[in-house]
Amino acid sequence: MSFKDSLHHVQVDIEHRLTNEIAKLDNHAPQLKDAMQYALLNGGKRVRPFLAFATGRMLTLKDNDIAPIALALECIHSYSLVHDDLPAMDDDDLRRGKPTCHIAFDEATAILVGDALQTLAFDVLANHPLSQDLELRRIALIRHLSHASGYAGMCGGQALDIASTNRLINQEQLERLHNKKTGALIKAAVMMPLALTDDRNDTIRTALESFASAIGLAFQVQDDILDITSDSATLGKPQGSDVAQNKSTYPSLLGLEGAKNYLAQLHQQALHALDALPYNTELLTAFTDYLVNRDH
Repeated sequence: MSFKDSLHHVQVDIEHRLTNEIAKLDNHAPQLKDAMQYALLNGGKRVRPFLAFATGRMLTLKDNDIAPIALALECIHSYSLVHDDLPAMDDDDLRRGKPTCHIAFDEATAILVGDALQTLAFDVLANHPLSQDLELRRIALIRHLSHASGYAGMCGGQALDIASTNRLINQEQLERLHNKKTGALIKAAVMMPLALTDDRNDTIRTALESFASAIGLAFQVQDDILDITSDSATLGKPQGSDVAQNKSTYPSLLGLEGAKNYLAQLHQQALHALDALPYNTELLTAFTDYLVNRDH
């Protein structure tokens, strides 16, 4: 199966699984339920679920054991986007080519959507069926996701992003910001499948951590580049929004060509880390190439 077909297969599968998770909820708060579905099923690339499935399959895990990881990651990611778009945060009206959640519904509902999707992520990790021999490893998954999504990870990174707006920061500070804001969930998509296996020696762990760190930064660098070089129709959100909000970005710090050169370095770092793994890394290699060459 080609990479394109593999990506499409995971995208269709995760859409189906997310739809089922929402359908299982009762209807006591129909507007909130509709808004949760709107936020989850609005055409995302499903990068984190795909990365979880690609890593898990490389480690010979069953798809049904990888699924709760992929679902939980997408719930956390979707909640973060809903909250990021709020007037108190980035104040965006467009997400993936559609009105943002607070525009399509209202601000109070959007806040509750984020809250509900965050708790849904942990409900999935706690209750989704797993192979019997993996039941005792649920707590490891919850530990990984709570670290990646909270103060130590994504939320802390968002706070750093807000604090750095309208300020000049250096590359080390910018990388610290994005290692948390964007990189933490991407790293979790790699390390959570590993937590379900017995293949946890130092060589494998170090290689996977290096790979995840490199692609996490690469993802953000390419986002920053696309904010300048692409257009709103392709991006599905306002082009140039980072510049308009005077955010710290890699092109603003390194220049556009410098950012592209740094992206190429991160690409090679990720591929080098994969070379150290004793597995078939073909799918993760193709994913890395896709990540740094995407147009939205």
